[in-house]
Amino acid sequence: MRARVPTVLAASLVLALAAGPLAGPAFAATATASAHDASGHDTSGPDADALRAAIAGLPDADATAALIRVGGDGTWRGTAGVRDVRTGASALANGRFRAGSVTKVVTAAIVLQLAAEGRVDLDGTVQRYLPGLLTADFKPVTVRELLNYTSGLRPGTSLGDTVEEGYPHRFETLTPRQVVAASVAKGPAYDPGTRQDYDNIHYTVLGMLIEKVTGDSYAHQAAVRIFRPLGMRDSSFPVGADPRVHGPHNRGYDWIDGELTDVTDWNMSDRWAAGDLISTTADLERLLVGLFRGRVVPEPQLKEMFTLPDVPGARYAAGLERFELNGRVIWGKTGSRPGYATVIAATRDLSRTLVYSVDSTDAKGDGLAIAERFAYPAFNR
Repeated sequence: MRARVPTVLAASLVLALAAGPLAGPAFAATATASAHDASGHDTSGPDADALRAAIAGLPDADATAALIRVGGDGTWRGTAGVRDVRTGASALANGRFRAGSVTKVVTAAIVLQLAAEGRVDLDGTVQRYLPGLLTADFKPVTVRELLNYTSGLRPGTSLGDTVEEGYPHRFETLTPRQVVAASVAKGPAYDPGTRQDYDNIHYTVLGMLIEKVTGDSYAHQAAVRIFRPLGMRDSSFPVGADPRVHGPHNRGYDWIDGELTDVTDWNMSDRWAAGDLISTTADLERLLVGLFRGRVVPEPQLKEMFTLPDVPGARYAAGLERFELNGRVIWGKTGSRPGYATVIAATRDLSRTLVYSVDSTDAKGDGLAIAERFAYPAFNR
């Protein structure tokens, strides 16, 4: 549970920032304005006033930094907070961060590319592509059912379900194969294609499928198929169990036992093709725009990313989630790792796009408050 006691916050931040001044937020004004109200405020682009208010005053109890990029019909850029609470150095607008489950968009795109090339059949089964991975207890599970989270696989093992539980084990290694083996040992949760349950396990298996079909590592396939063609020069995956974020980055923090704790260095190998991506907001904007414009996945496979399965309450397609906000449909993906909360989102026609990385002090908790503060203003109008 996060500490909310004001004296705890004061002690944590004041002592940490003693080595340097508190960095003020850096703002960027909305561009390409085309309409204004009687007071002269832009009414065509994102809600710049709300975005400025969202990042004002960082760091605070909920976040130590925020990097926001809004595009489409009207653009806005904002950076606020600190790179490191010990020094008070200003947050880096180009800082790298752990993008968490945004990784799944990359994984889905690779699988759909392989489908477009005729190397993967979306109606083909895990039993066909990865023989022996599932036991006889499992009915045939298709690639499409993995992509849209209807496979019936149960969650695999982990080194802790919360940041507090995982922190003592943050330098330990849990391989994807171990994660999947633990899932398989539990047996199926339901018949494939009858229910949607979001979980990393579906995309861990997809990562294994990519490696089996291509005879190459997942990370290299992501580099040659996605990162390089889109110019995502600051995106990568850790090598093995490397717990560091290499290159310029803002430190990530979480409240653990009432203390604001640095959680930046963490071995994420168990998340792999489901959540191991390190990137920047500029790179993720390139991914978002390139994907929606059909430069990453060709039709008809691209339709899979915007088509919900026919099961009750479905919200997820292949890699993307469907949201509705202020009467408009938005497609995107959230991601969270200790210390970092990430969102990529856009209208289908790219009239509005959003990418943010927030150094949230409760990134693995309920992300709604963070989304309401930092994401909703981008789609207010």
